[in-house]
Amino acid sequence: MDSGKKGNNLSSSTLPSGEDALRRQAFSIIILMGIVSLCGDITYEGARSITGPFLATLGASAAAVGFVAGAGEFIGYAIRLATGYLADRTERYWLFTTLGYGLILAIPFLAFAGNWPLAAGLIIAERLGKAIRSPARDTILSYATQKVGRGLGFGIHEALDQIGAFAGPLIFTVVLFLHDGYRLGFKLLFIPGILVLVVLYFAWKKVPAPEKLEKPSGTAVVSEGKKLPRVFWLYTFFILFSMAGFASFPLLAFHFQKHALISDAQIPLFYAVAMGVDAVAALIIGKIYDRIGLLSLFSIPVFTIFIPLLGFSLSPGLILAAIVLWGISMGIQETIMRAAIADLIPMARRGLAYGIFNTAYGLAWLLGAGLMGIFYEHSISYIIWFTVIMELVSIPFLLSVRRSLPGGGGKPEPA
Repeated sequence: MDSGKKGNNLSSSTLPSGEDALRRQAFSIIILMGIVSLCGDITYEGARSITGPFLATLGASAAAVGFVAGAGEFIGYAIRLATGYLADRTERYWLFTTLGYGLILAIPFLAFAGNWPLAAGLIIAERLGKAIRSPARDTILSYATQKVGRGLGFGIHEALDQIGAFAGPLIFTVVLFLHDGYRLGFKLLFIPGILVLVVLYFAWKKVPAPEKLEKPSGTAVVSEGKKLPRVFWLYTFFILFSMAGFASFPLLAFHFQKHALISDAQIPLFYAVAMGVDAVAALIIGKIYDRIGLLSLFSIPVFTIFIPLLGFSLSPGLILAAIVLWGISMGIQETIMRAAIADLIPMARRGLAYGIFNTAYGLAWLLGAGLMGIFYEHSISYIIWFTVIMELVSIPFLLSVRRSLPGGGGKPEPA
């Protein structure tokens, strides 16, 4: 699957003429890629909902769970620096997307893992696949979202994505209620894992050269050649600090199981609730972003600070509130964090920008999740203070991003 070089022209039968036709074409690729993500999320989010407890049954400690979560996210994001650069250089966005989604099949093979290091390797392999596919996939989406609105387009994609993230944990909820053990649930994930590749093939056939959907335009943010602007680096530091203070679900789930706050079968159900909240929040925040731009990102530190305060308590009610906040925060991150890159960066450098952005995101997950796992074994109060400090440090960078935009506003001009 390969879009080829940008110099290749699509035939009139492949890409209809007229803005309305282009808008319909763009909308169709957003929907198809959303379905791909839906099936993908059934697979890996279903597994992710019980990663902490599953690793614990194989003998992993809290520090090991935190490290696996952080290392997986770091690999899943850090390598995007290279894959984003290569996607830009080769312009083979569909190829990278397909190779990355192929590795999602590592997740069903958890059914056959007999020890936690092997299970950790499979989990990290799937994250590697995400590193390969995400910059290319997000670049494809960025071309399409110009026609429907950046926030709305990424919001629709994220909402479909989270329908899968909602359904995946429910599979494990049902399996754990009816069957004692995790392995049957992992085996069932072969079905959506294969469907990912089938739907992706149809998406490629529908729009083999998605870059033709976006009309290049000037921007006041990027003014010199292909150099990434200062505002992008300020934005990246905001991501680093704000995400370092974001508690990972595997560690939260480890806490739930350790203190028997909810049953093993209820843990994926709580994760499903978070994903359902994520889907709704994505649509809402996407529309808000199209109105006020990066100002909407100030909501991330506000929500994130309260997650460990509530999530590491011993009250099921407070835990549920933390899960709702966790889902809202994820919806914001997965929607407007990506949409902003498309507005700040021109087409020719967008894959690299997504790679750098995601490297910072993954580094934050590695450091944050790893440190929180260590802090957990000493005192939960350390986690709370760490979160508060990271979020407070992130805010000045976001303020600087706002001041760096034309007119000091919150909405960047289209790149």
